[in-house]
Amino acid sequence: MQLEISVLSNPGGRERNEDACGFWTGGGASFSVVSDGAGGHGGGDVASKLAVRMILSTLQDNPACTAEAIDAALKIAHQAIVEQQPTRPELAGMRATATVLAIDTVHHHAVWGHVGDTRLYCFRDGRIAFQTKDHSVVQKMVDAGYLAQAAIRQSLQRSKLFAALGHNEDFVATVERGPFPVRAGDVFLLCTDGFWEYVDESTMLATLAAAKAPASWLRDMVDDVVRRGGREQDNFSALAIFCTEGAAHAGENQGSG
Repeated sequence: MQLEISVLSNPGGRERNEDACGFWTGGGASFSVVSDGAGGHGGGDVASKLAVRMILSTLQDNPACTAEAIDAALKIAHQAIVEQQPTRPELAGMRATATVLAIDTVHHHAVWGHVGDTRLYCFRDGRIAFQTKDHSVVQKMVDAGYLAQAAIRQSLQRSKLFAALGHNEDFVATVERGPFPVRAGDVFLLCTDGFWEYVDESTMLATLAAAKAPASWLRDMVDDVVRRGGREQDNFSALAIFCTEGAAHAGENQGSG
């Protein structure tokens, strides 16, 4: 299986980009991470970059596409952020969301994990085959039947999270335990809330149907983010993966941002 990968990260209307993303491929495995930092005064960008770096380095050291490997990488990133918090006053409140995807290009399966409201979508045959569930107060309201799923984007409580890397409370992450069979034609999207806030699922599907490559798909969706986000637009980041027939391929971009 071949993977075509494209990444974007934009500060939007903010002075500082607190998002970070990256990927690594090798030995029949591909690992992708997108993170959104918070904490202000420079702490958010430190947290997100630290999360991406620790997660990818941990998975490179043990390139297993398993739920256990992802869970361990997220815990290591969490601990790294916690240990950095007391080193400088501006880092005391830093934290980060993170979504991690591992794809085994030899055995054609994927696993993923996340904490916070950075999302993963899997698209197959013109529909959404899977979507992560935000660790947010608003999502809990949806689950309890007090709010419609479609209302999340407009809720004033949307950014209130109950789980993130760096929280002093007990670490909580959601990791999909069973390997997900991947086939040619599948598409994955990892994105921060600054991205999905302005690109709803119907737009994701419509632009995907016309896209020839992950880079062009992301560009089409970014047009919506920029048009709807306005001058105060939050940072926004996304990583897209097209799964195609053929030998494993590193993708269009490598590294982190």
